Amino acid sequence: MQTVLLPSGARIAYSDQGPQSKLPVLLVHGHPFDRSMWGPQAEYLARNGHRVVVPDLRGYGQSTGPEVTGLDSFAEDLIGLADHLGFGRFALGGLSMGGQIVMQTVRDYPERIAALLLADTFAEPETDEGKAVRNKAADRVLAEGMTGYADELVPKMVSPTTFRENPEVTAHVRKMMRDAPAAGAAAALRARAKRPDYRDSLREVSVPTLVAVGSEDEFTPVADAQLLHQLVPGSKLVVLDGAGHLPNLERVAEFNDVFGRFLDHAEER
Repeated sequence: MQTVLLPSGARIAYSDQGPQSKLPVLLVHGHPFDRSMWGPQAEYLARNGHRVVVPDLRGYGQSTGPEVTGLDSFAEDLIGLADHLGFGRFALGGLSMGGQIVMQTVRDYPERIAALLLADTFAEPETDEGKAVRNKAADRVLAEGMTGYADELVPKMVSPTTFRENPEVTAHVRKMMRDAPAAGAAAALRARAKRPDYRDSLREVSVPTLVAVGSEDEFTPVADAQLLHQLVPGSKLVVLDGAGHLPNLERVAEFNDVFGRFLDHAEER
């Protein structure tokens, strides 16, 4: 692990591995997880010639800083980290909230992005009902901590098959969620409730884009991924059978193969 103090005032913890003989890759975790969410992909891509950087988002894992006020705060941190690392253009991938942070980043800094991964995420702004739910969840974790919140959500985060037959993955997901700092998780929930509509900006994306989703995702079902695929010109859509909201952990080999081949093709363009 390494850390850097960014101009935003955030101190970001991150892992950095691989030789950078190919396109560098920056991966963004979802809520309420940490950088270990992308461990299998970082290892695989680094073995295949990519320099892979995976940060803990501000307020998560071992990263700290001023409380985020919108997803643009996270996007600013990602670009600050890329600047620190000397990345000009790079592949950027995210899952769930991480995918929405990716959408924010490519909207605000399109010249920096060479390829996109949008996994188990959606582009629409929050509904009034959704805003209330996220703000209520933020109040709850601040009052009660993360344990009860995590234990309720874990069975929905992964598919029933994963929950039943892969206790190691389920335990990893539960641990990430329980260990998430409540203050950071609450701030991100409130920031996410205020996110903009990304549909118009996605229509302007001109870089290779992979849209991935688990076939049994309860939070962002296949229909959400199909809409992203329709919005982003020339994008590729992959549905990972039997996976829930975290196909990169539930179907590691398939996810790695699809993502690795996508990056190889993106580099040829």
